[in-house]
Amino acid sequence: MLLPPRPDPSPSAHDRVYRGLRSRIMHGEIAPGQALTLRGIGTEFGVSMTPAREAVRRLSAEGALTMSSSGRVSTPELNSERIEELAALRALIEVELASRALPRAHIALIDRLQSINARVAEDIARQDAVAYIRRNLEFHRTLYLRAQAPAMLAMAETVWLQLGPTMRALYGRLRRKDPPHYHRLIIAALKAGDEPSLRLAVRSDVTQGLKMLIG
Repeated sequence: MLLPPRPDPSPSAHDRVYRGLRSRIMHGEIAPGQALTLRGIGTEFGVSMTPAREAVRRLSAEGALTMSSSGRVSTPELNSERIEELAALRALIEVELASRALPRAHIALIDRLQSINARVAEDIARQDAVAYIRRNLEFHRTLYLRAQAPAMLAMAETVWLQLGPTMRALYGRLRRKDPPHYHRLIIAALKAGDEPSLRLAVRSDVTQGLKMLIG
């Protein structure tokens, strides 16, 4: 009797490493310019070099990691021009997502956004930069899911991924003590069904902090 072939564990291992590293980068757990090694990644996730290498290649293609000709892997250190470009992309994509979400912004969504924003305030009070970045992106993702535009949301998440380490540096510069002012304006615009105010609030929210790094 022939036994069925054993499933190849490498795709799931690669995906686990990819998703784990992607989350860490997007949420600012890894500093700009921080060097990584395939051996270190493999040890951290309990996998061989092959899944670690494939995850790094995939993240490099998304702009989340850079790989030198010598094989050195690191998170990117963005210059002012690159930050400005990514801020402009956020303004274009996320304003459109918010606009498309507005007709589907029911009261349950608004309540959810208010709840997330309250937890953002708790993260700021604890001065927990990673939790703050994670919760801030949760606020935006929760709203944008209502747009029902998955390709556009995927583009936004790729921008967040490239900006993750830089957002951690920005948090240290801002020294926040209060929840983001523009989150309250976003919620108010959703309640009022006011599209121009919503577009302005989202554009301001996703660009005003990054402008500090450019300047």
